[in-house]
Amino acid sequence: MARSKVVGVIPSRFGAQRFPGKPLALIAGVPMIVRVIRQAKKAKRLTEVWVATDDKRIARLVEQSGGIAVMTPTSLKSGTDRIAYAVKGKKVDIVVNIQGDEPVMAPSAIDAAVEVLQKDTKVLMSTVVIPLQNKREWLNPNVVKAVLAANGDVLYFSRAPIPFPRDGGMPKAYQHMGLYGYRASWLHRMAALKPTPLELTEKLEQLRAMENGVVIRAAIRKVESIAVDVPADVKKVEKFLRK
Repeated sequence: MARSKVVGVIPSRFGAQRFPGKPLALIAGVPMIVRVIRQAKKAKRLTEVWVATDDKRIARLVEQSGGIAVMTPTSLKSGTDRIAYAVKGKKVDIVVNIQGDEPVMAPSAIDAAVEVLQKDTKVLMSTVVIPLQNKREWLNPNVVKAVLAANGDVLYFSRAPIPFPRDGGMPKAYQHMGLYGYRASWLHRMAALKPTPLELTEKLEQLRAMENGVVIRAAIRKVESIAVDVPADVKKVEKFLRK
């Protein structure tokens, strides 16, 4: 049986509202997008790694670093739209959405998202969660939480602290990593769907899939990941790298 083609796509745009030019920001002397590509290329289950961008500066840097850049229209509103456009018409079986602002993402997490889809052909979409130990992070609305069924299917994602322990204390909770695996056929369908009420309320795009009846299955991994949302986060990543 022919090996399935699994492409990791990193959506990358220059004009992030809270951190313009973020993909080109230097982290210990290396542009962030280059660090993300290097981490993604270490994943064993990816056939190729692409960067989907609407900015020629990012595309030029990616290609100079030996990467593959795919130009996408500026009008596309989300990373999912950008990824779907990049793989349209290509012979791809599984697509992994790799966040362009997580420069220390563990390659094993990327492999875990792919493995979920390769193990069960009925699953259309996968993701990865991390056990949460820190109550401050659990309460933080910028940290997305997930509640899982016994088999790993996600019951809900929220910025709120879920599950809520009625008797107090810190519950068994999971942080959601911004990492998704899709069957290519489902990715194109999802990109064509309109935003849904819960998606718009929580500002979480993955809820669009769930509101349309698609099950997202999560792999649980004990890995570290630091998202760069604002310029101050660069220092956090550099501190992590020094460790």
